[in-house]
Order: sequence, then C-alpha cells, then structure tokens
Amino acid sequence: MKVAAIDIGSNSLHMVVARIDADGHFTILDRAKEPVRLGKGTLSARALSPHAMATGMQTLATFKRLADTMQVDRVLAVATSAVREAKNGGDFIAQIGRELGIHVDVITGREEARLIHLAVANALDTQQGSALVVDIGGGSVEFILTAEGAVKMEESLKLGVLRLAERYLQSDPPRRDEVEQLEAYLGRQLGGVVKQARAVEPGRLIGASGTILNLAAIAAQLEGRPAPERMNAVTVRYKDVLRARNLLVRSDRDERLEIAGLDRRRVDIIVPGAVLVECLMRALKLPELTACDWALREGLILDFIRRHRDEIEESDRTPDLRRRSVLHLARRFDELHHGQQVATLALALFDRLRDRHGLGEREREWLEYAALLHDIGTHVAHARHQRHSYYLIRHGELMGFEPVEISMIAAVARYHRKAGPKDGDEELEAIPGRLRPTVASLAALLRIADGLDRSQFSVVRDLGVEDDGRDVTLRIHTGSHDAELELWAARRKADLFERVFEARLTLHVEE
Repeated sequence: MKVAAIDIGSNSLHMVVARIDADGHFTILDRAKEPVRLGKGTLSARALSPHAMATGMQTLATFKRLADTMQVDRVLAVATSAVREAKNGGDFIAQIGRELGIHVDVITGREEARLIHLAVANALDTQQGSALVVDIGGGSVEFILTAEGAVKMEESLKLGVLRLAERYLQSDPPRRDEVEQLEAYLGRQLGGVVKQARAVEPGRLIGASGTILNLAAIAAQLEGRPAPERMNAVTVRYKDVLRARNLLVRSDRDERLEIAGLDRRRVDIIVPGAVLVECLMRALKLPELTACDWALREGLILDFIRRHRDEIEESDRTPDLRRRSVLHLARRFDELHHGQQVATLALALFDRLRDRHGLGEREREWLEYAALLHDIGTHVAHARHQRHSYYLIRHGELMGFEPVEISMIAAVARYHRKAGPKDGDEELEAIPGRLRPTVASLAALLRIADGLDRSQFSVVRDLGVEDDGRDVTLRIHTGSHDAELELWAARRKADLFERVFEARLTLHVEE
C-alpha cells in the first residue's frame, strides 16, 4: 500500500510518499519540500495572504500530481500553526478540498506534538533514560518530555522561527540588543517547559525539524566531522552548538550562505532557531543534541498504520489500486458482503448478454465497482439512499480513476433503484453525451442483480441466460433455497432492462 503524508506548515510544505508492507513497516519512496512561507506576515496579521495561498495551492497541486503518478492509495494531510491561527484558514482548506480533492485536517499543537513523538520514538531509542524532544516550526515549537519511554509532557508554544524573526531580528546581521531581547523573551516563554524538564532531568535534547537538522549539521562540521549523508541519530556537543549559534548570529545573509551544512532555503530563518536551541540547552545544562530526521510526516504514516491494519492487509492481498480503493470505500460503510454478491450477479449478466449490449472491459469494470458500492448510501439514510450513494462515491476519494470514470460509477449506482436516467438529471451533467446510454445499460443490469439478492442471503448461486434476439430468459440456480423474494424484487426492477434492451425479461428458478 502506498500513502502520501503532507504537512502544510508555517514555513514549508512537505510531502513524504511511503510504501507500507502488510506487517506494518514502511519504506520512504520519495520526499518533496517547498518553502512556501505561509506564515510570513500571517502570524501577526492572523490572515493568509493571497500570494501565500496561491503559492501553497500551486505547490499542493504539484504534490498531488506526484502522488497520482506514484499511484498512492491515500493522501494524509494536516495543517499546523499558520493555517490554525489564520482567520481565512478555513477558506484555504476548503479551496484545497474543492480544487485538489485533498482532505486536510487542521490539528492542534498538542496533536502535532503527539505525532512528532510517535515518529521520534520509532526512529530513535527513547526507551532508556530521559529526553526532551523539540520540533521547531515556522509558527510554533513542540516539546515532548519522555522518561523511560513514557511521555511526561506534551506542549506547543508560539515560538516558531518565522514568528521570532519578524518580531525581534530586523537587522542583518542582527544587532546585539536584538539578540539580547530575543533571549530575554525566550527565557520568559520557556520557563514552564524548563521547570517541568528539570523535574525529570533529561539526559539529552532530541531535535526533529529542518532547523535543528541544519544546526546539527553546522555544529558537526565545525567539530571537524564530514557532512553525514543522513542526519538521523547524529549527536553534537553543546559547545559545538554554541559555536554554530555564535557563527550564525554574527554573519550576514551572504556569509551564512557560505556556512557548511546550512540549507540555502533556511538562510533567513536559521538564526532564531539556533538561539532558541542554545538557550534551552544552557538552561537545562544539556550536554548534547541528537538529530532525528523523522517528524510530523512520518508520525502521520505511523498513526495511519495503527488505525488501518485491515486496510493495509487488504492492500497486500489486492495489488490493483483501483479495485483496492473501491473495496476500501465499501468497507468503510460495511457494505461489502451484499455488494460482492450483487457484483457477481451483475457481471454474470454482463458476460452472457455481450451480444445484446455490445460493451467492453472498461464498462464491465464500471459495472462491478458500481455494484460493490451501490448501497453505501444506506449509511446516511435508507430513504433516497441511491442519491446518498451517488454523493459518497463522487466524493469518496477513489484513487486511480479519471473524473469521468468516477462520475460513471456514481451514476450507475445512483440508478440502481427508483426512477431511471433521463435527460436533465443533474447526476448526468458531468458525463459526456456519448456515455449516457451506457449509464442506462449498466444500471439496467445492476437493478436485476440487486433484485436477485433482495434477501441479502446470497440465495442465487448461478445464472443461465437465453437470448433469442427478442426476449431474454434468466434461469436462476438456487441450490434448493427459497428464491421467491428474489424473483419478486427482480421482476419489479425489470422495467429499465426491458426499455433499454427492448426485450421482455422472463425469470425461471432451477434448483
């Protein structure tokens, strides 16, 4: 199974694509990152700027194309501080859903801390001793205090690097009084965290963000170590963190660009992050900083694995993305058993009436998936459930399908009961005229198949079809089971079949 985890942060937008194996382990397949700076100016104005929103949409559209190309099964997306605090954050989330079909959860700082800790605990050994985990974002900083693997504190403070830079560091390089004011502010704001941490006496600081990874890389190279390929579990001493902090504080932008280990995209925001880390380490007398390159995105994936074991196992059993996506949607609404029987019967009708309907394998697949999903609308209400099914299929985030295919599947399911398709129906608006007769043909077959499982006890074991060119006779094999209810329901649903195929339909039971 493949999933994409997207972090819509205040500084950068990140995406990780991973393959999850049936045993719950995952492998990173690709990463993408763009420093959109949603929080620039937003955190003080409490509104996302039109430019930031447009850039964010453009980046997310690119992420979506990459995810589609890699045929991911699910897209997991969360938004943090900048969107959380913006008055128009809800409008931005709605636009993402409307234009890109990506559902975004706006999470709290505490939830962000929980997911970060989940990632760190799976990337580093936190079962022994105690540690303070810190993730520095653009708008907020998350703190997690652990002792012998148990979480003692989860906290989120509005101390992100964009927020601090805008408020305190106006000069380049920053003036001494600006840095002193920043340190004084951090001392006050970090007081509660420091007090709680001192009670546990953490033995190390673990940093899980791009800012801290960069700081650790700079400190390591100042110590004389070569730049590691991967920063995970790289540990640097406090004195080297202090050297890195001092170097960054006294350098202007051009000079920072020449510092080994610094990502160019963080050149304007690294200074407040370095000051914050050094202040924290000094206050707690922490001797070392350990970098962790797993953070919120990986936490999202791990949380998904915990909550979707059945779906992941299904993915291993069903390698086809389209089928897997349909089965997942059916399972979400507990409609798989009846849907599978109706699909079996509908495909039997389709195969034995090929000469009459003249449709191909693509249409056969649409019929099968419409049959599997036709009753999911009962999860909303039984009355008019065919319309609810239509809506849930259209908006169910089916993966691997073109939009017109989803519209076809939804429309066929919509017409499995009540009135048949007719010109002017809003359900047909998204379907090209040349495909609308196909909706009627497939819906006609689906209606009969649905009627033949009216009791939902899978009474009908097999179907025989006789087509003399004028009339169609179904010979129903039941294995001695009573099929009166199925015959009654199928006959009631035969009107669309007889109209579309211009044939009288007769049903006979044969044990």
